[in-house]
Parts: sequence; structure tokens; C-alpha cells
Amino acid sequence: MTPWPKDLAHRKLTGVCAGIANRLGLSRVTVRIVALIALILMPPLTLAAYLLAVLIMPPHRELKRWLD
Repeated sequence: MTPWPKDLAHRKLTGVCAGIANRLGLSRVTVRIVALIALILMPPLTLAAYLLAVLIMPPHRELKRWLD
């Protein structure tokens, strides 16, 4: 299983939404809008999931080193 890297080149905050968008083949704007709607509807759960993703998802530049 390959890790889902954060996209640091297209990040707004930490690159989590951009990394998820790249991995799923979606638009970065779409993922960010869904994340914003989730934040409005379920703030504690969304913040916890986002912070967990920030900690777990490796930066894109380190992915190559992990796979070697």
C-alpha cells in the first residue's frame, strides 16, 4: 500500500486537500469545498480528521525516499 502524500506544491495550508485530490483524481477546489462544508456541518470531527491527516500524510518530497 502506497502512502497518500501531501501536495506541497499546490498547498493552501498544509497540502492535505491537494494530496487527497491528486490521489483520487479530483479537482483540488472540489476537495476543498467538500472539506469546508464538512467543517461547517461537523466541526470537531472534521478538525480531528484534518489534524490526523496532517500528522500521518508524508510530504511528497519524502515519498521517494520511503519507497526506496
